[in-house]
Amino acid sequence: MNTEMLITLSILAGSAALFASGKIRSDMVAIMALILLVVLDILNPAEALSGFANSVVIMMIGLFIVGGGIFHTGLARQVSGRLLKLAGQNETKLLVTVMLASSFIGAFVSNTGTVAVMLPIVVSLAMSAGVSPGRLLMPLAFASSLGGTLTLIGTPPNMVIRETLMKAGVTELTFFSFTPVGTVALIAGTVLIIVLSKFLLPKSSIDKEGGKKRRSLQELAQQYSLSDNLYRVQAKMNCALIGKSLKELSLTSQYGIHISEVRRKSSHKNPFFKTLNGEVAGPDTIIEENDILYVKGFFQQVESFANDCGLELMGQHAAEREQLPTEGFASAEVGIAEVLIPPNSKHINQLVKHSGFREQYNLNILGIQRRGEYLLHELKEERMRSGDALLVQGAWKSIAKLSQEHADVVVVGQPEEAEASVPLSHKAPIAAVIMIAMVVLMIADIFPAVISVMIAAVLMVATGCLRNMEEAYKTVNWESIVLIGGMIPMSIAVEKTGAAALISDKLVLSLGSFGPLALLAGVYFATSFVTLFISNTASAVLFAPIALGAALQLGVNPVPYLFAVTLAASICFAVPFSTPPNALVMSAGRYTFMDYVRIGLPAQVLLGIIMVLVLPLFFPF
Repeated sequence: MNTEMLITLSILAGSAALFASGKIRSDMVAIMALILLVVLDILNPAEALSGFANSVVIMMIGLFIVGGGIFHTGLARQVSGRLLKLAGQNETKLLVTVMLASSFIGAFVSNTGTVAVMLPIVVSLAMSAGVSPGRLLMPLAFASSLGGTLTLIGTPPNMVIRETLMKAGVTELTFFSFTPVGTVALIAGTVLIIVLSKFLLPKSSIDKEGGKKRRSLQELAQQYSLSDNLYRVQAKMNCALIGKSLKELSLTSQYGIHISEVRRKSSHKNPFFKTLNGEVAGPDTIIEENDILYVKGFFQQVESFANDCGLELMGQHAAEREQLPTEGFASAEVGIAEVLIPPNSKHINQLVKHSGFREQYNLNILGIQRRGEYLLHELKEERMRSGDALLVQGAWKSIAKLSQEHADVVVVGQPEEAEASVPLSHKAPIAAVIMIAMVVLMIADIFPAVISVMIAAVLMVATGCLRNMEEAYKTVNWESIVLIGGMIPMSIAVEKTGAAALISDKLVLSLGSFGPLALLAGVYFATSFVTLFISNTASAVLFAPIALGAALQLGVNPVPYLFAVTLAASICFAVPFSTPPNALVMSAGRYTFMDYVRIGLPAQVLLGIIMVLVLPLFFPF
């Protein structure tokens, strides 16, 4: 092993360790690895930057924009909603329909985007059918990944192996080259996941009333213990707060309390209409005489606040009164909803006070659920993390506005009152035509695939499916783009230093004597194992040249080996953080790490065995 190879493998091992730890963003790890390869003279600058000019990277940017047009026009929501309405209230039928609908959408857009669109729809349907959402959400995530195996654009690993085979002069894969074997993976995976889910997922369910808005709000309030430490105070005459805005008062920093809502009597002249109107407490809320403030905090803090400001502490502790748990947090005008922070959200590592939820959406963050723990105090100084579930409160129309932001947040279980028409819904037919035209161009092979995707991306903006280029850029997951652009040079270094040939030699020496099928199994499960710790795209980039070299050295057709790489990289279910969809449904489904191991691990292993046996039937050695 020469020095350059040793350095390259050391950088690769260090990168894999950092990917697995999750302490440093994956795109930063890829860039650091790229810089080291140049500084240590493994790659020249042109080789190091070649990844960002690679057609796979350009195609992915275009596909993100096309997917953004599909989401922003509501096309994906319309398609999935109509498909899921066919399922009725039978749990098995609902489960099959959820998986098939998400896999269909996942064949054309990113699996993360698919889950972001489907998740609130599935939660709503589960509630109305009296089924626990946890029975459906993990299968939803797995099916979105299976859908990616159906087409060339379904998942980045498919584009990686296409590029590898083209450069080697072996063959050029078309748009539907993946469909036959992907269909087998989808059918086998669906059957396995349904069977395993039936026996291994929690069987808790809710009654039919549980699907109604009021019950779901109560459940949210109880889960987050909203009524704990909730008090009411009233601003009587001569109260020091009257006429002042909450922004002027700085109550959180001074007393450590949080005002969630202000209620005041309506000014209607008819005495029969003396009702209390609620208003979400925002920085510009001005306190008026006789206002009732709902205050969240410890009793000593609230008492001190009331005494200092001349407020009257009303009645007993809110939890001790006969009331709904949502009193002070939800009404006809105001609601609460749970919001998930997806992987790669701009809010990750942001302090709650810097997140802009209150300024941009007029929403308060009442609590954070993080891996089974509930954070309810001193939230302003808390940093948000991937997979966090936030409980937000605000006007139903504000919650509806937030629900359109699929890139950075996902609103779960959106109540009917919060539903609003998508502003660009009239453009949905245009988005559908553009997507179909893109697929036709790729099938007809009139232009290179990357050009067809770029044409579709430009048309999404030109026709108004995306309002402008700024909105188009926001749809791109730049972390993924930089990750792929940074890892392609790593693949070049692995080949250039002879590391790929060395690993291929080891595979052939250890498994080649047992025949091409044993080597295929080795390639598949090695890729599958590595994907548990690093992204599926990075796994495909690293193993594609190794699989190609091993197949050529053994003198067999390399195509099934490259397909083994993309399938193994895409079908990763055993841990919650191996793929963004797995992580995205974890909080919403109330899953533990072991839930993924119990269901995902056997599904991943059994599906791997099936695919190893099936691949030679489609692509003979």
